[in-house]
Amino acid sequence: MSAPAPPWLTVDRAVVSIALVYPMRGPAGMFGPTCELCAQLAVEEINRCGGVLGREVRLVPVDGGAPPAEVAAEVEALVSVGAVQGVTGWHISSVRQALAPRVAHRVPYVYTALYEGGERTEGVFLTSETPDAQLWPAMRLLAREQGVRRWFVVGNDYVWPRRTARAAQRYALRGGGQVVGQHFLPLDAHDFTEVLRRVEHSDADAVLMLLVGADAVRFNRAFARSGLDQRCLRLSTLMDENMLLASGAGATRRLYSTAGFFAGLVTQENLDFHGEFARRFGVEAPPLGSLGESCYEGVMLLAALIGQARTLDVRAIETAADTVAYHGPRGRLRLRRRHVRQRIYLAEADGLDFTVLAQL
Repeated sequence: MSAPAPPWLTVDRAVVSIALVYPMRGPAGMFGPTCELCAQLAVEEINRCGGVLGREVRLVPVDGGAPPAEVAAEVEALVSVGAVQGVTGWHISSVRQALAPRVAHRVPYVYTALYEGGERTEGVFLTSETPDAQLWPAMRLLAREQGVRRWFVVGNDYVWPRRTARAAQRYALRGGGQVVGQHFLPLDAHDFTEVLRRVEHSDADAVLMLLVGADAVRFNRAFARSGLDQRCLRLSTLMDENMLLASGAGATRRLYSTAGFFAGLVTQENLDFHGEFARRFGVEAPPLGSLGESCYEGVMLLAALIGQARTLDVRAIETAADTVAYHGPRGRLRLRRRHVRQRIYLAEADGLDFTVLAQL
């Protein structure tokens, strides 16, 4: 006798099921638990208010840390049998590029990770930061306030770091500086000997980190052990509180991050979010950060899109998208050309916490 099918493979017309694609393994797996809890919190809030189209919302977890082709095949299978009616979650751009062509024309797909920009696939909606609004203002501010002129780029070897590095070269020149070197490492990198040697010999005064999760953590530790943190500041567009905690206080000197959300932001929306998260999951829950919190944004936007269009039809949702707004920890946000427009901040690490310095 065959084993019973998982509950999400049973099509229930009284439920709107959403594939939550988030990392359960690999370098990004360290903030996967926060992704899951933040998405669950959003679902519970939506269901308390009557759900979507009068139907209960449920999450179907998918491991976004698997190889991109495997993730795309799994989600496509769920869509094909009617087991999910939407997709959201934090996962790297390689996964998005594999997934979007296979499902986005069939169900709405809200991508929540910061990314390199330029996504125009029909049916894809983005809550994420892009380099023009996130990286360029941060580089400009650090050039003005810290005198940074010579950048060295360290990134993982896939589409987001590669394309962002090209943008960084333009931004550095625009700000009167230059990129003096770059080095790309495979995902799940452990040996930073060569890249640290190159940074030291480059005479850079700043390192742009485009590393994912545990890779960034290990780089931070190696960077501090080398003593380069005495000479170079670091700027990351992907560095949340979980990664800061894992790096350790001794590895965060002169480390800056830029994002649309920080746990320490003192806004009413953020205070309310922290209160709800703590009440629901307790004080032992993983730390809140921009990467996990983005999954809350993804679920809320997906519900708002469907609710505004009053249908699950992707074309109708696309037509109504620019009229959609929703409220969350980042404030009241609207879509423009399928991207969420939001406030972006620059923060500096202070031991194991971030201090927000400026709105960019």
